[in-house]
Amino acid sequence: MTDAVHSIVSADQELFLWLNGLHTPWLDTVMYWITYKYTWIPLYILLIALTVRAEGWKKGGLIVIAVVLAVAAADKITSGFMKPYFLRLRPCHDPSIQVVMHHVTDCGGMYGFASSHASTSFALAIAWFSLLRREIPRMAFLFLWAAIYAYSRVYVGVHYPLDILVGALVGLLVGYSFVQLYYIFLKRYYHS
Repeated sequence: MTDAVHSIVSADQELFLWLNGLHTPWLDTVMYWITYKYTWIPLYILLIALTVRAEGWKKGGLIVIAVVLAVAAADKITSGFMKPYFLRLRPCHDPSIQVVMHHVTDCGGMYGFASSHASTSFALAIAWFSLLRREIPRMAFLFLWAAIYAYSRVYVGVHYPLDILVGALVGLLVGYSFVQLYYIFLKRYYHS
């Protein structure tokens, strides 16, 4: 490992320990439910309903498909390619810090770079916001949701801050790419 990489990893671990150390029993419970993926099913159902209501079944269905594809692609990039390539241990599996960190939930897989929760939530946020902001301006709240959801992964001890940052960037790029693909498809094949 080069000195520059070692410095980045050390700073990331220090930031993790500081953020992970800011815990209270009541916030442990809140963050457990925030980080739990099935907690957000009602939000997804609401977003689908708002999309269909704003755009109708045909165009709304295409938007939902674009968002689902963006989320799936973001997950595949982080879980299918990045984690097996970089092999960076999650904090809860890292022997150098696992004894001094605060655990809230199960650790999950062995490797954590980059965060799939961050990539999928930011892919969802940018895609849904970009595709519906004219009809539903309040969709910007999705970025706050994605940030809190991603941060919860640091709080519960399963990701370093850099895992979250890179995962969020992957999600934003993938989500934006699928928005562009949606508009290309819409322009070419769908006429309203």
